[in-house]
Amino acid sequence: MSEPVETSALTLNRLSVYLRCLRTLECEGVQRVSSQELADRFHLSPSQIRRDLAQFGGFGVRGVGYDVSSLAERLHRVLRLDALHRLIVVGMGNLGSALSTYLGFNDSSFQVVAGVDSDPGRIGTRIGGVLVEPYDDLAAVARRCEADIGVLTVPADAAPAAYRALVEAGLRAVLNFAPVLLDEVRGVRVKNVDLRVHLEELAVHLGATDADSLRELAAGAQVPARDLEGRADSAEIEPSSALAAAGEAHPHRRG
Repeated sequence: MSEPVETSALTLNRLSVYLRCLRTLECEGVQRVSSQELADRFHLSPSQIRRDLAQFGGFGVRGVGYDVSSLAERLHRVLRLDALHRLIVVGMGNLGSALSTYLGFNDSSFQVVAGVDSDPGRIGTRIGGVLVEPYDDLAAVARRCEADIGVLTVPADAAPAAYRALVEAGLRAVLNFAPVLLDEVRGVRVKNVDLRVHLEELAVHLGATDADSLRELAAGAQVPARDLEGRADSAEIEPSSALAAAGEAHPHRRG
């Protein structure tokens, strides 16, 4: 069944978590699971699971639960993981090079097909099987390789121009690791990943040594996934506990 047009990013995030959990159960030989069992095992909310899945049609049978493999395959299609998405990495420094060789970026659903950089010392080298090409050729390289997702790992001041070049090349999805908010173009989805922000959040937590400070932090903390029932929006879903429980290094990778 096709994905509803207005599916929220938070719902899609949770579907990704469910899929990873189901793949773990598949590897363990589990054939059926109830929403309660899935929630208990992976620290999720059973009612949230049922509501999320109901948006995409009927999956389980009351009193019987979900067929693990069937549900996993349905979610695989809902998340458009049944097609290969081709990635171009812009900025092949330490982070870009690491992402280019990361197995989660190179499986049956995603593949890094190109990388560009402005450093003459990197141009012409191969990183993870990808030939590093000149940054000035970004738009042409993206079109030639038929990339559909751009990954920005450039300094903040270089990110806007790189983003525009990707848009001009026809890309409609960008994963931005640069520490800057981009002026988004209509029809082009940007996901920002600012690792420094998460480090600063952890630093504040480490600084809260007294009970009052801890209570203050808890009052303003993000709501755990178990308590996200009925919430239309939140700053970020925090699926880390569920992913840790799933114990897989590469989400959705099909064995």
